[in-house]
Amino acid sequence: MELKNVNKVDTNKVELEIAVDGETFTKAINKVFKRQSKNILIPGFRKGKAPRSVVEKMYGKEVFYEDAMKEVYPEAVQEAADEAELRTVPDRVELDVVEVSEDGFTFKVKLTTYPEVTISDYKGIEIEALSDEVTDEKIDEEILNARKRAGSIQTITDRAVEKDDTAVIDFEGFKDGEPFEGGKGEMYNLVIGSGNFIPGFEDQIIGHTTGEEFTVNVTFPEEYQVPELAGQPAEFKVKLHEIKARILPELDDEFVQDVSSESETVEQYREEISKELAETLKQQRETDISNKLADALSEKVEGEIPQAMYDNRVTDMLKETEMRLRQQGLDMNLYMQYTGMTEDLLREQYAEDAEKQVKLRLALEKIAELEAIEPTAEELDEEYGKLAEMYKLDVEKVKELVPTEDITRDVSVSKAMNLVKENANIK
Repeated sequence: MELKNVNKVDTNKVELEIAVDGETFTKAINKVFKRQSKNILIPGFRKGKAPRSVVEKMYGKEVFYEDAMKEVYPEAVQEAADEAELRTVPDRVELDVVEVSEDGFTFKVKLTTYPEVTISDYKGIEIEALSDEVTDEKIDEEILNARKRAGSIQTITDRAVEKDDTAVIDFEGFKDGEPFEGGKGEMYNLVIGSGNFIPGFEDQIIGHTTGEEFTVNVTFPEEYQVPELAGQPAEFKVKLHEIKARILPELDDEFVQDVSSESETVEQYREEISKELAETLKQQRETDISNKLADALSEKVEGEIPQAMYDNRVTDMLKETEMRLRQQGLDMNLYMQYTGMTEDLLREQYAEDAEKQVKLRLALEKIAELEAIEPTAEELDEEYGKLAEMYKLDVEKVKELVPTEDITRDVSVSKAMNLVKENANIK
């Protein structure tokens, strides 16, 4: 391979002119011929037994050129990009053959290159993070949740519907006196206060008693998914069949002993909950800080970023989703059927997060460069060790699979984020 010319044709776009020598090209032609020969039928020869010279005489010497060039060019392009010291972005390759013969071929290829970005004011970022203070109110809330989990659902006959009850109802919706599609249900279990129905619907169930039939008047939201109903008033005929409520156990020592393996009294249980909350709230605060700093950094980075980087990140996110589904015993196609999703819709959903993630990575790489952040040998070994443990592989095998350059960038990015966090103004 010979890199003949490097020409920047646009922002983040470089054209390379590359020559492949005759020996390399001939080896590729031989490889293609061996792969395709079994399917070639020439009069006078058994299928797949015709010599290459005979095939080329009948179809022309160029018969294998195109496939041979496809065989060779990926490695040639990578070698040329390395020689030109280009950091490229995976993208659709634009290939233009200049000349080709048995002595080799020359071609031009346009590559998308990593963008040059700038960032400033990454020290002293001000954010207001979640509080990690353990209060009596938070402890009471956690204990209430535990009581709800331990509670039982019972039918209520001696009172009207209240918030948090489950109302078992029949309903049918009418617009301008006519029933509309999708507006009817029977023996529907509606949790009052869940927000599952049109705004105002659940509130009008409160106060009614079992066996009552009544009318609920609502107005559909302006952004409602059915255009002919969006922003329109509607009337629902409702019949209340049953009221169900979750009956909570009393907060006493007996309850504590049922739900806790560590505490025997209410006082001890509150201390247990307090310790658990302290750790949970601390983790939540750290996550919140990281997320808010990430958002701030992604907004501060400036530069012309190739669309391919966003598209590639979306593709990675799709693969990650598919992997998670497989771990749960689900198939991606089946998941999309159940949810009514398509790959295009998923890509649209992931697009915003993908853009933030790409910008964040670029921001942190730039900060690492500006701050001359470099990982130590010990930090690289530690990162390789984590990957080996994650994928259940030997460390040496991981080192073969993952280039040191990639690990170095990952560790540098992590250290850059720590620098930003250490210098942030966190309230």
